[in-house]
Amino acid sequence: MGSVSPATEPCPSPFCGDIMSETPIRHAATVILVRNAADAPSVLMGQRSAGAAFMPGKFVFPGGAVDGADAAVPLAAAVPEHCAAQLAEMSYGASPEALVAAAIRELWEETGQILGRQANWSGAPQDWASFASAGYRPDPTALSFVFRALTPPGRSRRFDARFFLADAEALASDPDDFSPASDELSHLQWIPFSKARSLDLPFITSIVLAEIASRLPDLSAPENVPFFLNNEEESLIKHLGGPPA
Repeated sequence: MGSVSPATEPCPSPFCGDIMSETPIRHAATVILVRNAADAPSVLMGQRSAGAAFMPGKFVFPGGAVDGADAAVPLAAAVPEHCAAQLAEMSYGASPEALVAAAIRELWEETGQILGRQANWSGAPQDWASFASAGYRPDPTALSFVFRALTPPGRSRRFDARFFLADAEALASDPDDFSPASDELSHLQWIPFSKARSLDLPFITSIVLAEIASRLPDLSAPENVPFFLNNEEESLIKHLGGPPA
C-alpha cells in the first residue's frame, strides 16, 4: 500500500464525523480480478500479515488508500463514461481518475499484476516509479465499478473503499507471476469462488464476493452500484444511481 499524502487524509465526507474523536475516513480502491469467469471462476486474493494494524491475518483483495499523486497520473485511456459517472456521485473530493489510478497501483504493488498499456513514461511519481520502469502506463478500460463500502466506526483505520472488477484476460502481465509484488500480502493465489468464502475474510469481503458470484459470468458494470454504509446513523445498502435497498 502506498503512502497517503496529507491532502487525502481525512476525506471531506459527511461520514467522517468529528475528526477530534472519530477515526478519519480515507478514500481507497480495491481490485477484484476474476479468472475463467464462464467455466471455473477464481479470484485473486492474498493474506494480510498477522501483525498488520488493519484486518490482520485476513484474506483480502489487493487494494489500499488513494495517494496524493494518483490524481495526476497520466492514464493510458479515459475512465469509461458510465464508470466515471458513478464514481463521481457522492465522491467527496476523490476524482474518478484518482480512484482508478489507485486501484491499478495497489494491484501492481501488492500482486505484481499490470493493468496497463506499453508506453514510455518519464518523471513518474515515486509510488509509480516501478510501474513506469516496467514500461507501462495505467489503463482503466477493463475496470468495472461494482461496489462501495465504508469501514464501520470503531476500527483503527476507516476507508471509503471503491471495489473494481476486472477480467484477468485484460492483464498485461503473467497472471501466475507474483515475483514483482511487495510483501504486504502473502499466499497470493487464484482461489475458486466455491472455496473463497470459507477463508478467514473480512465481513465486507464476504459480502462483495457473494455479490460478484451472483452475477457470474457477467463482469460488466452494474446499472446501480451498491454502497454499504457503516456509520452511527445508518447501516444499509443504498445504490448509486438508485434508491436505498
